[in-house]
This record gives sequence, structure tokens and C-alpha cells, in this order.
Amino acid sequence: MPSFLERSQARAVRALLSLPTRVVRRLAGAPEHNVYAAELDPHAQLLARLQKLAQRPGYSEISVAAARGELALGVAVVEAAPPPGVRVEARTVDGAAGPLPARVYTPSDATGALPVLVFFHGGGFVVGSPEVYDAGCRTVCVEARCVVVSVDYRLAPEHRFPAAADDALAAFRWVAAHATSLGGDGARVAVGGDSAGGNLAAVTALRARDEGGPRPVFQWLVYPATDMTRAMASHREHAAGPFLDGPTMAWFLDHYVPDPAQRTHPHASPLFAERHTELPPACVVTAGFDPLRDEGVAYADRLHNAGITVTRVEAPTLVHGFFTMSGVVPAAREHRARAIDALRRGLHG
Repeated sequence: MPSFLERSQARAVRALLSLPTRVVRRLAGAPEHNVYAAELDPHAQLLARLQKLAQRPGYSEISVAAARGELALGVAVVEAAPPPGVRVEARTVDGAAGPLPARVYTPSDATGALPVLVFFHGGGFVVGSPEVYDAGCRTVCVEARCVVVSVDYRLAPEHRFPAAADDALAAFRWVAAHATSLGGDGARVAVGGDSAGGNLAAVTALRARDEGGPRPVFQWLVYPATDMTRAMASHREHAAGPFLDGPTMAWFLDHYVPDPAQRTHPHASPLFAERHTELPPACVVTAGFDPLRDEGVAYADRLHNAGITVTRVEAPTLVHGFFTMSGVVPAAREHRARAIDALRRGLHG
């Protein structure tokens, strides 16, 4: 449970970010720009400044358990309120090593079989959970008119690579086989996720092609991690953040893929797959002030060059993780709605 100080800080953050934009701009400080001359969104910039003033610890400075609590607390402060009209059920799905908890979200007014999104949460393969992403999954369920199955895949360092990737593939196969019992259409099952979850969705699409069984009809990749080598320019440009920085990225990878030789394996870095043909259509979301920006762009390019239909949703003024900031960053709500609309069109045609 958050402390009194944490609850007070949360109220202060929301109050400051609800001020008129001109005031937010002044409080945020001198505008920051990226290499493309885009200006960092003032609400995101002020949020980053407030985070520093609150002296919240970086994940690499604390224990894994404490980091998981930090993410849950941070999302609770900045996420938008969940929409009504969603029925939520706790279920289990098959993972690679046994049953996995999952949450199934269905529009309350659903009258027939809907398309299904198998969703993998973000958090660097180390933090995050369906609980943390609950409000976002409810929003996707309502706005994309689909059943969402949010999978609680195994996390590192307790379960290192390829545990999460293996769980993602197994969970997708289970959902595809049991879609009818979930109120879904087994012929329209997609995969999606943000950050680490976007990685798992992309890897699942590749493995479903290569290893047999059903294939997803769509892949929804929200600022996905596609290259574990961290060699692209955006990692150097945004090594200090905001929000996702170099030390945190190193901490995630050291927990999930500690052996550098494994980081170019296509089940860790889907950008390194030998080919990207015969994959489902994709929506790829990128943010202009994100260390993962360039690898997301590169993956979208790779899919496009392989003949795959790609919808690009670019948020040039925003940061990594902006989906969960929709309660305090107006531009985050706008771009999240664009991405969900692309998912809806991918599922419903």
C-alpha cells in the first residue's frame, strides 16, 4: 500500500499536470529537442522533472521486488481511469512450463464472437503484471471491440530467456484453441503488447510461422524491443531517459538475457530473424524520445520491405511508456487512441 507521502506526491503530480498547458510549459523548463528537432511534450517533460524532484529510485538501484512495486505505483499515478462496460474474468492459460494466470476482458454488451487480442505486458521482462496493465486492457477491450487476454508470463530473473518467449507462444496457441470458450472468434486471434510485451508479440508471430500451428491474424507492437544489442543511435541519444534510461535497460537485459551471445537470437531480438516474410499485418508504435525508437522503426521497415502491411503510429513528441501516462499527458491519450484504432481496423477489417 502506498505511504502517506507517496499518496500526497501522487495528488500533487496530478494537480500540476492538470494546469493549463501554458503553465505546464513554464513549469517543465526549457524545451528539450531530439535529433529530429521534435520538441518533447511539455506534460511528459514536467512529469519527468517531478519524478526527479520526488527522488524516486531507479530500478537498477533497488531490488527486483522493490522495482516491481515502483512500476505499480508509478502507473497508478499517471494512468487514466478505466472505462466502464467491461466484464473481467480470472482464468488460466497454458504456459510452456505449466498454467499461467490470465485476465480475460470482454465488452459487457458483446452479443457474438469477437476477435481476440492476446496481450503481453511491458516491464523489461522483469517487472509488470496484468494488474498493473488492467486499466489499459479495459480501454483496449472497449475501444477496439475485442476480447483481451492479458497473460501473466514468467518474469526474470526467476525465469530467464527464453522462458517469457516460450510462455508467450504457448499462451497464444492455447487461446487460439479455446477462443470460443472465451467468447472469441478463433479465426481472428491477434498478438500484441508494449515494450517487452511488443517483443514477445513479434517473437510469437515469427515462431508461429516457423514452428507450426495457428498464426496470429495481426501483430500490435507498441514501442517494441526488437534488438537486444542496444546498438542503435536512439539508445545513445536517450541514454539518460527520460523514463527509460541506459542503466535500466542494462539491468533488464542482465536479468533476462545475461549471456550477450544470446542477445542476437531471433527469439530475443526479432530484428535478427533470417526473414520477415509470411508474417501477419502489423501496427508498430514508436515514440520520438524513446531509446527503443530506432529499433521499432527498423522493425517496421523490415516488415514493410518483406511485403507485410504495416501501419505506423508515430508519437514524435512522446516518451517510452506513454500508453500508461494517458491520465496526465493529453497527447498520450491521443496517440494511444490512434494505435487502438489501428488495432480495431486490423481485427475487424
